[in-house]
Amino acid sequence: MDPFQAIADPSRREILMLLTKDRQSINMLAGNFEMSRPAVSKHIKVLYEAGLILIKDQGRERYCELNASGLDEIKNWLVFFDQFWKQKLQNLEKLLNNMTEGEKPGS
Repeated sequence: MDPFQAIADPSRREILMLLTKDRQSINMLAGNFEMSRPAVSKHIKVLYEAGLILIKDQGRERYCELNASGLDEIKNWLVFFDQFWKQKLQNLEKLLNNMTEGEKPGS
């Protein structure tokens, strides 16, 4: 599963945000949404298959937690474009500075 597809859904992004605070059981997560528990379980399955969360059984409960490396692909993609735009803005700044320095007083 593509992590970009997984985070495309607002409910799944909200689940990830909830898991930044602490691990939670599927029932605890479901209590934060106005949808059925099976619907929340489907969202959790997508996040799990994308490698964004881990699921651990503890007794009769299943607990979800963030996967530390799960967002690496998304992070790397964002870092690339962050650097791309920084370079473009630096080039623009250099161009504007060269244009300004090229002007002579009184001209």
